[in-house]
Amino acid sequence: MDVANLFEAAGLERDAPRPLADRLRPTTLDEVIGQQHLLGPDGALGRLVAARSLGSLIFWGPPGTGKTTVGRLLADATNLAFEPISAIFSGVADLKKVFETARARRAAGRGTLLFVDEIHRFNKAQQDSFLPVMEDGTVTLVGATTENPSFALNAALLSRARVLVFKSLDAEAIEKLLARAEAIEGRGLPLDPEARAALIRMADGDGRAALTLAEEIWRAARAGEVFDAERVQDVVQRRAPIYDKSADGHYNLISALHKSVRGSDPDAALYWLARMLDAGEDPLYLARRLIRMASEDIGLADPQALTVAIAARDAYEQLGTPEGELALAECVVHLATAPKSNAVYVAYKRARAAAKEHGSLLPPKHILNAPTKLMKSEGYGAGYAYDHDAPEAFSGQDYFPEEMGRRRFYDPPDRGFERELRKRLDYWAKLRAERE
Repeated sequence: MDVANLFEAAGLERDAPRPLADRLRPTTLDEVIGQQHLLGPDGALGRLVAARSLGSLIFWGPPGTGKTTVGRLLADATNLAFEPISAIFSGVADLKKVFETARARRAAGRGTLLFVDEIHRFNKAQQDSFLPVMEDGTVTLVGATTENPSFALNAALLSRARVLVFKSLDAEAIEKLLARAEAIEGRGLPLDPEARAALIRMADGDGRAALTLAEEIWRAARAGEVFDAERVQDVVQRRAPIYDKSADGHYNLISALHKSVRGSDPDAALYWLARMLDAGEDPLYLARRLIRMASEDIGLADPQALTVAIAARDAYEQLGTPEGELALAECVVHLATAPKSNAVYVAYKRARAAAKEHGSLLPPKHILNAPTKLMKSEGYGAGYAYDHDAPEAFSGQDYFPEEMGRRRFYDPPDRGFERELRKRLDYWAKLRAERE
């Protein structure tokens, strides 16, 4: 027995300092705060526990929402041995040892709940190693991830497990956690009502973060001192928002910004822009995405939108943070309030599809230059109509490959400057119908 185990056997570990979050860890599922949509009598996990039968599960949700705690308590509630590992610290050799232990345990008549934290960090081969032991019942796998399982986990693994979504804790749940902490500590948090509300907001839906912040407040407070909201921010130095620039938070917020612009809501668009900048997103990434929005969602409905977006990027490159961020905000408002048209975006996708479908067709000969006698004799340039010499500078000739026939990709809305173009497109459609 090593020294650490000797101390544990002697009971000395109980006297060692423990973080508040560890001391408040629930001992039964009934004590878990939040996730009632899963743990309630009609929730997915509530029903499984009542039946005392679990299948393999993937817990997907933000940090500090109880995924590890629920996994451990599920094992207790279903009489399974709890075997936790972390994908950060484990490799194939570790997995083989765990599987061997689970097989021996199964031979002795008891099942194993294998809890894998950060399961998305395992590569494809490592994820595949779970499949045989899941299929033959050696382990009941419960994987926890903060990443979208659709992208982070193998399809084969997902097909054998049920994905359950854990939600960020709401203000009421965080308040219950703080009240429980105060009961265990035997003292209240030295906060006025506004400061308490500020602390709950700083937790950002993360129960573990809320308890860590509470500990910091107790450590910092002198006898008889009560903090207001401003002082709380100074003491805890405000926890940064949950946001990983390479993960779901990044894609969720840029999607929210893009759709708010597309939906012509400048207030929501400014909010999502501010959220991303506040979380440390690269402003030049946002500038590039705004340029894309100008082309995709506004297009020729406001040709100036693209110019504004490019100018905003250039302004940020010149000024940097924080001055240049105002140019991005100006651009966001311009794009959100501009008229919308995705006609060019749709037309380009249609044209790309047609180009792939028809291969390397030659242009019609009448629009090819004929700099040599041979090319003239082959009919290059024959019958070409110079549009500037035609009435209204429009000849109506066909520019598509002969084998392909005339196509219509661009279908502009009937408004303003696009009406004249629509007349010409309708004229080409009429000519095509007459030829057919």
